[in-house]
Amino acid sequence: ALFAVVNLSSKELAKHRVAAANCALAFKEQNLQSFLIGRQILVTICMFVVARITTPNITTEASENLWGVSDGLQNFFNTGLLGAIITTILASLSWRIIASSFPTAFLSNPLI
Repeated sequence: ALFAVVNLSSKELAKHRVAAANCALAFKEQNLQSFLIGRQILVTICMFVVARITTPNITTEASENLWGVSDGLQNFFNTGLLGAIITTILASLSWRIIASSFPTAFLSNPLI
C-alpha cells in the first residue's frame, strides 16, 4: 500500500491527507525498515499464540477424537499447524490483499 500511494499524483494525494501523512512518515529515515521488522515479529508472535490457543491436546488412545476424526487427523490437529495456517491466511494474507486493492483507503483508516 505504501509503494502504491507514493506513485500517486500530488492531486490524488491531496484528496487523501491521512494516507499521504502515513506514507511520508513511513519513508522518513529508517521508519520503513523498523515497521517491517516490527510487523514480522508481531505476525510471528500471533502465529505462536493462535496456534497454542487452537491446539487441542487430545490423546488418541485415551478418549474420543475431536469431531470423530481418524487418529492421524487428530494427531495433525494436536500439532498446532492448523492454527498456524489459519493465522497465516487471516492475519497476514487477507490484509495484504485489502491493502493492495485499496491502498489509499487502507492507509487512511485510523485503525491501521
